[in-house]
Order: sequence, then C-alpha cells, then structure tokens
Amino acid sequence: MRLVRTEEASELHHPLQEAFERLRARRWEQAQTTAKERIARLERLKVNLLSRREELADALYADFRKPRAEVESTEVLPVLMELAHTLKHLKRWMKPQKAETPLLLAGTSGEVRYEPKGVVLVIAPWNYPFGLALAPLITAVAAGNCVMLKPSEKTPRTAAFLDALVRDTFDPSEVTTVQGGPDIGEALLQLPFDHFFFTGGPRVGQKVMAAAARHLAGVTLELGGKSPVVVDTSVDAKLAAERVVWGKFLNGGQTCIAPDYVFVHASKEEAFLSAAKEAVERFYGKTEEARRASPDLCRLVDDSAFSRVCGLLDRTVTAGGRLVVGGVVDPASRYIAPTVLADVTASAPVMEEEIFGPLLPVLRYEQLDSVVDTIRAGGKPLAMYIFSQDEEMVERLLRQTSAGGTVVNNVILHFVHPGLPFGGVGPSGLGAYHGERGFRELSHSRAVLRQGRASLAQLFFPPYTGKVQKLARLASRLFE
Repeated sequence: MRLVRTEEASELHHPLQEAFERLRARRWEQAQTTAKERIARLERLKVNLLSRREELADALYADFRKPRAEVESTEVLPVLMELAHTLKHLKRWMKPQKAETPLLLAGTSGEVRYEPKGVVLVIAPWNYPFGLALAPLITAVAAGNCVMLKPSEKTPRTAAFLDALVRDTFDPSEVTTVQGGPDIGEALLQLPFDHFFFTGGPRVGQKVMAAAARHLAGVTLELGGKSPVVVDTSVDAKLAAERVVWGKFLNGGQTCIAPDYVFVHASKEEAFLSAAKEAVERFYGKTEEARRASPDLCRLVDDSAFSRVCGLLDRTVTAGGRLVVGGVVDPASRYIAPTVLADVTASAPVMEEEIFGPLLPVLRYEQLDSVVDTIRAGGKPLAMYIFSQDEEMVERLLRQTSAGGTVVNNVILHFVHPGLPFGGVGPSGLGAYHGERGFRELSHSRAVLRQGRASLAQLFFPPYTGKVQKLARLASRLFE
C-alpha cells in the first residue's frame, strides 16, 4: 500500500489530525498530573471494565467465538493484574531516584526524574484485541502520557467495545480511539507521535519502526516468531504434554507466545505424543465430532488466516507429517481441529513461518546441538519453553540461545508476571513493558544534577597551565 505523505494525511483524515492536535495540546497539562490523579483515572477504568465484562465477552464471541472462560482468564484477568500492580506501585515509580555521586563531582547531587514521552500511539492486534490494547494503555496513562489507541479492524465488535469504554472513562483530550483499516493505520504513521507502541507482525512492525525513525520518536514493537519447546529425558512427558497442549490451543493457537513447535528427545517421543493426544481429548472432546462442537475452542479470525493455516497443514502432511490427532477443518465456520503432527522435520512446510493456529508439530532429537542449531536458524523468538529437571541442560539452552522470554517447565505464564519485562528481541520485537519496566519504557529518564556553592570543576578551567594538566592526569589515574 502506498504510504501517505504528511500533508496528504492531513487532507484525507482531517478528523484524525484534529484528534492528534487535541492530544498534543493537552500533553503538558497531563505531564504534570500527580500520582493521585493518574490513579483516579485508572480506578475509573477498572470500575467501567468490571461493570461491562459480560458485554466484552459477547463482543469477543461475536468476533471469533472466544470462550467466556478464556475471555476472563486471558483478557480480563491480565488487565486487572496489571491495573492492581500499577495502582499499588505508581507513587514509588514516579519518585525521582537519587544517583550516587562520584568523588570528582563532590559538591553536586544527582537524580533521575521520570517524565512522560508526550503523545503515544498504541496500535493493538486482533488476537487478544482487548488485553493487548489495555495493557499498553494502562502503562501509558500511568506514565502521564496522552494516548491515541487504534484497535484492530479484524475484531470489529471488540473495537467498538473499546471505543465506548475509552469514551466513558477518559476525556478525549487525554485518551482517544480511532477505528479503521490499513489506510487509517498508514495515516497515523505520518503523525509526529512521541512514541509508537505496536503489537503485530514483523512486516507492519518495520513500517512502524520506519515511521518512528522519521519522527525521531521512541518505539516499542511486540512482534512474534516461532517459539520453541524443548522436552528432555528428565521430565515427565505427560506433564509436559498437558501444559504444552493447553498453551498451544489457547485462543485457537492465535497467541504470539504460543508454543510453536516441540523438540522431544527420541526416548520420550511416543510417550509425549500419546499424552498430547490424551490431553486434546480430555480438554476438548473424545471424538472429532465432539471437538468440533466444543464451546471451548475459538475459531480462526478470518478467511485469510484459515486458508494460510490450512495450507501449512496440507503441505506438511503431504511432505510426510503424521496426524496424531486432529486434521479436520470446516471452511464455513473457520474451524481447524486441535492438531498434533509427528514425524516432522526442520525443513517441513509447517516450520517455514510462525504458525499462529492450532497445529502442533513435534520433532524428535537425540543430540542437543541439533536443537540449538534449529532454534538459532529460526531467529530470536518471542518466547522459549524448556521442560527439564536437569539444571545444567537448562542453563546450556539459556546460554546458547536468545529469546524475548523463557519459561522452565511451563508455558505462557511469564506474560502475566508483573515483575518480569515482556518483550521480544531482534525479529521478535524491540523494547519491553509490564509493571515498572513498562512505566520506564513510556517515560523519559531525565538526568538532573544540582551544583552546590563549591565546585571541583573550576580546577580544570582554562588557561591550561602545567598545574591544570597535572590535575587532569592525576584525576585520570584514579580510574586506571
């Protein structure tokens, strides 16, 4: 799609420009709000959310048949946890932090003050259209920013819910939403936001990063990648399979940190596959008919996503992949059964890209070196999962690979830990948020140094006599 120049964006999307200018006019007033004032806004958001949680569940079901239990556990609960953590700690986060004074700067005092970036653009994804919109919004408001939020057009009912929630919670000069498709997204990138926060795919992520570069603005990119799982010989295969199956088929596999593929040691392969099949049947139904009728499986978000995942499935089976369970699809309802694939190799079609759907390929391994090589070849993923009781093996994988985050003996859970930064690395993202790390991400760390009456710096003023040169050399020797 053609990029819209700034002057064209103003002409084509005049209301967008007006909304941005309204936020920019308020940003200095917003920057001076106290912790008490910011907490009051977030408390109001919490009250409004709690009073509308059933309406949210209806919206998400209408968009892609998301089960109510998953709405509560993966959309509402993480937002409430983020809110609770922020409300508890915001006063401390906002306080200036004193800096230790080095000897040569005796007579000074230093501190770091955290000031808002200004006006922040949040572009939210469709896969968790509520939670992944609200989490960065909470962070941005806590840091004292004005915010423009663009929900995904692929989940229109949830986007409408977000629009109403924001309008009823915030003054439009503080936080506003804009709705629309790629053309609106392109126009937004032409506006000089102070920080761009994007969750989505790498292709659009590159455009967002380019826009941030044009405006010399900050940027946070939450992308994705093929998040691997490694199951070694020391772990209970049934326990590992149950947890992997849960994390994989949550949200229909449409989770940026879902287990993408599993490496299982050859000695544990059959036990893992058998346990995975058993877990699928226990979670979603004994038969394919029962699973298709299960209220606990959401659907692919649109026809394009359905066709892409079906293509990966068909080509992988044709290439020799074995169906352990699943493989049933229904285009009319965009249903793809929870599917476990065995006899998959690193060159199989399903290994070419992030799956983002309910397919779980299982690869066997005998030597850990081959696992490390495959993970490295796939780029730095957003998440990595290790199932092992062997601490030496765990440490080896942590040292020899790179990932945005890692969970040992479980999956997904690091996302809801408010004390851990959440973010990617390289192709899987840039920057991190959640909790205090998010507050710092959307704040500028401003250095402030105060000088007392006496200053050692004057000993180094010109003219540079021999005495000054000796003092400079002596000062340098203190650090040799």
